[in-house]
Amino acid sequence: MTEWVIPTLDDVHAAQERIAPHLPRTPMYHYPALDELTRAETWVKHENHLPSGAFKIRGGINLMSKMSPEERRTPVIAASTGNHGQSIAYAAQLFGLKAIICVPEDANAVKLAAMERSGAEIVMHGVDFDDAREHCEKLAEANGYRYIHSGDEPDLIAGVGTYTVEILDEVPDIEVIIVPIGGGSGAAGAAIVAKATRPEIRVIGVQSAAAPAAWRSWKGRELVEDKMGTAAEGLATRTAFELPQRILWDLLDDFVLVEEEQLQAADFHMIERTRNLVELAGAAPLAAAMSTEVKPQIAGKKIALICSGANITPQQLRSVLERNAGQ
Repeated sequence: MTEWVIPTLDDVHAAQERIAPHLPRTPMYHYPALDELTRAETWVKHENHLPSGAFKIRGGINLMSKMSPEERRTPVIAASTGNHGQSIAYAAQLFGLKAIICVPEDANAVKLAAMERSGAEIVMHGVDFDDAREHCEKLAEANGYRYIHSGDEPDLIAGVGTYTVEILDEVPDIEVIIVPIGGGSGAAGAAIVAKATRPEIRVIGVQSAAAPAAWRSWKGRELVEDKMGTAAEGLATRTAFELPQRILWDLLDDFVLVEEEQLQAADFHMIERTRNLVELAGAAPLAAAMSTEVKPQIAGKKIALICSGANITPQQLRSVLERNAGQ
């Protein structure tokens, strides 16, 4: 395996200083209406309020803010199902770089439009994220572009770790943080900050059972591939990412899977009870908190759910509402 530089709490604090001129802190609200579902004091970290509608923008800004003028002359390229691509497109526009984003052919139209509005060139390839990623890596090598992997980048992980600093600044006695996992950068950042600040904080990851590669890799302590059948783009990976996994193997307390039906129901509850637009991955922490595996662990505790994104399409939203209305 590669010898990685593992970000530290100091790296996250440095990222916070770099990000602060460009992004506001996101809200952290307590919702008694969610307490009824989780039997815990439930707080939501609203990363869906960021300009791109998702948490990953923190990492993109941190990484590109560190580039020299010479480095910014080279185009950056990334593969994404949406939110990583939006982060790279937004940050590239902010710092004057050309960005190329490779996406699967059925990529979320809301996220694609946002990338294009930020000036990114879109390259569609393949049926899922990993098809797009493999094509992206070939383009990067052939053209000398700066490839920005969605997980194996220490500066991205340090950047997204800043939302956990904000959580602990605002609600310092949080006992459990539940984080959605696709590639694992958000969970890795959360675990680094939580364990360095108060080691007794439990960090729990959640992934769809329809795309369990990261879960299987964490369980087996080895990188594996698996199926990818989830409708939640933010959880839609069929290969595990090495750097986040190395961090999660050491620091993550628990990792659970939820079914697609649980994600749909949780998304409905998040939208209805918080009055926010929430994508399926952003609802995964609530799905975990309501599950028979996690609910007994968190009963009576003060918990934070990471609402990672808001970028749900009208078609996805209609499906969520139709399937769950009246429950």
